[in-house]
Amino acid sequence: MTAANQTHRPEWPAMLHGFIDGELDSAHAAQVEAHLATCSDCAGEVERLRAVRHAIGRDGVRWQAPDALRARILAMVGRESAAAMPQPPARRYLLGFIQRWSLVPSLAALAASAFLFLNMPPQDFSIQDQLLASHVRSLLADHLTDVETSDQHTVKPWFNGKLDFSPPVVDLAAEGFALAGGRVDYIGGRVVAALIYRRHGHVINVFVWPGPPAARTTALRDGYNIEEWSAGGLLFSAVSDVNTTDLTAFRDSFTRAAGI
Repeated sequence: MTAANQTHRPEWPAMLHGFIDGELDSAHAAQVEAHLATCSDCAGEVERLRAVRHAIGRDGVRWQAPDALRARILAMVGRESAAAMPQPPARRYLLGFIQRWSLVPSLAALAASAFLFLNMPPQDFSIQDQLLASHVRSLLADHLTDVETSDQHTVKPWFNGKLDFSPPVVDLAAEGFALAGGRVDYIGGRVVAALIYRRHGHVINVFVWPGPPAARTTALRDGYNIEEWSAGGLLFSAVSDVNTTDLTAFRDSFTRAAGI
């Protein structure tokens, strides 16, 4: 492959970012260094990116990524990565970058978002596909909770201002389901609440959002159980690898404790 052809490979822009940030493995870093020695365009781009990185690294130009925006981008990256495995180096770098996102330079946030929207192929995912992808992603991406606590009186008010509804949060430790915390996520085109419980080392993600009454359903997808129900103008979906009996018991305990 000639240097000119390499310059137009779609993964180079993101790989250059990973190279500058020192986040590529040794093999890909060596590949980039070899390419820079023969491609003046990319070498110039590296210098430009280093200058931008220096500028946005100064005090006063960093901002806290909104929880809802972070949840939406994570959900989109997770669905895209699940549908396109194995991931090329550029996608792996971008996924890792966003998963570790807490304080993000504004220009970097814009670049990452643009890359996602311009490069992601259109996909149709069912709600259950999205629920399962979010559950698995929360386990793999080290982003199980935004607020980590077993105190329901801390988790519930944490959602204030982040959602346009108030999810019920209950303490089920006495029933064998320990509250671990909560986070915001993005399912079905809207921001939702995710409540996290643990059962004998297993994680239960409970997704909550407003919706019309719906019949209770159960499903088994890729080894994960999904229990769905509605109450009090809200829809609930519990996803876990616990057995069906435990997940049904969780639903019954949750609805009883919540009074819905």
